[in-house]
Formats: sequence, C-alpha cells, structure tokens
Amino acid sequence: MSDPGLLREQRRERLFFVGLAWPAIVIVGVSAMAPIFWILGQSFQTVAGEATLGNYDKILSSGLTWSSLGTTLALSLSTLIICVVLGVPLALALASANRRVANRVLILIMLPLWTSILVRTYGWLVLLRRDGLVNSTLAWLGVIDQPLPLVYNFTGALIGMTHYMLPLFVLPVYAAMRDIDGNVVRAAASLGAGFWRCVATVILPLASGGLTSGSMIVFIYTLGFFITPAVLGGGKVNPIAIRIERTLSIFQDWGGASALGMLLLLLILIAGCMFAAIRRLAGETVRYA
Repeated sequence: MSDPGLLREQRRERLFFVGLAWPAIVIVGVSAMAPIFWILGQSFQTVAGEATLGNYDKILSSGLTWSSLGTTLALSLSTLIICVVLGVPLALALASANRRVANRVLILIMLPLWTSILVRTYGWLVLLRRDGLVNSTLAWLGVIDQPLPLVYNFTGALIGMTHYMLPLFVLPVYAAMRDIDGNVVRAAASLGAGFWRCVATVILPLASGGLTSGSMIVFIYTLGFFITPAVLGGGKVNPIAIRIERTLSIFQDWGGASALGMLLLLLILIAGCMFAAIRRLAGETVRYA
C-alpha cells in the first residue's frame, strides 16, 4: 500500500506546479478561444448583424464548398501517404545509425524549417516551372521531350507541402524508434525473423505512438495550408483555406467566411479525434501483444 503521507505530498506538489502554470494556461486559453468564439458568432450573422442560419445553408448547398473539401482532404491524405513512405525508412535509418551521424543528418532534415515557408515555396516554383531546373535537367539528359507540368497544379502543391511536412513527420517517428530496446530487435532476429519481418512485427508496432503522432501532425497541419497551394497551385488548387480568403477578399462576406472557418475547424476536430482513437488502440494492442 502507498503511504498516505507520500500521496498527500504528491498531490500538494502537483497543485503547486498547476498553480504556477495557471496564469499561462489562462492567457493561452483566452488567446486561443476568443477568436474562435468570435468567428462562431460571425458565422451566424448577416452583413447587417442579424442572426441567421443562411451562411451555413449557403456554403453547404454550394458545390464549390464540397469541391474545396475534397481538394483539402486529397492534399492532406496524399501528403501523409508520401511522408509515411519517405519518412519511415528515413527514421529507421537514422535510428540504426551512429548517434553522431544521425544528429548531423537531422540537422540537414531540419534545415527547411529554418527558412520562411514563402521563400521555400517560391524556391520550388523556380525549380518546377516549365523552364526550371528540374525540366531543364531532364530535357538535357534526354529523359523528356516536352516540359512536365510540375507546377500550377495539384502535383506542384503536393510537392511543396510534402517538403514542408516531412521533417515534422520524421522527428516523432525517429524519437519513437530510437527508444526501442535494441535487445528486443536482436532477440527477434535470433529467433529467425528476417529484416522485413522484424520491421513489420517488432519495430513498427513499438514505434506506433510516434507514427500516429507524426501522422496526426501532418494530416491536421495540412488541412489549413494556404501559401503553398496558393502559389504552387496557381489558382487551380483550391482547398478550404483559399476559399475562405477569396470569400473575404472578393465578396467581403464575413459570415460565409466564418462559416467556412467553422467547417474547417470541425474537420480538424474530427481528424484529431480519429487519430487519438487510433493511437489509443495501437497502444493497447502493443501493451497486450
């Protein structure tokens, strides 16, 4: 049995630290929630300030809204799939490498995050346009006869978003794989498990927390992407974030834009709950395996 005195001391220390953090919690909470409540109120108002449900009726009955929603989900899901395909082997290689080498490679992986997203996006625009470095190199090598349409479309937006999100996916996956006890992997290998079987049945299940966290970061973050689709999409790729901006800048419709913002927030909440459930399920599976 636990000592009641120790339990009281533990509760007292917990309350002390919560008390220290309380001012910061209040400031962050108010700063985060006040704009959301303001947007929620705007979504139920007309231009004249009258209460209405018309903003939601208008956006939900519009084909443009559902098209933007489909584009948003397609971009986020495609970015997530590519990050998983590229990031898991990269994280596995880093976790298996010497710590000094892994740290140096991590610095290279993190370099894109130290540059403005606008600068990186326009850098990809220079690389991917018809007379850019990528098409020029492929043409010089004789791989293509005509320039590939790599920008001002879904492909260009996807490349730019993947470039931004890949480091954010690799970090939690690498951290989870690095914490795996090497003796467990060696024991699986000694029992006859090959490389791929060891990865599939030992490493990935034990790193499921990092995989789920990285996937959640990528998917939810990309749901609200604006700059990259706007520049590399060339007006042909219109996720919800761009639809919100155009509703404000062109039509000055605060009610419609706020309703779209609440729709995006609802989408983010649903995605967050789904990933949280998946992470909990994966944790229970590993615990009872």
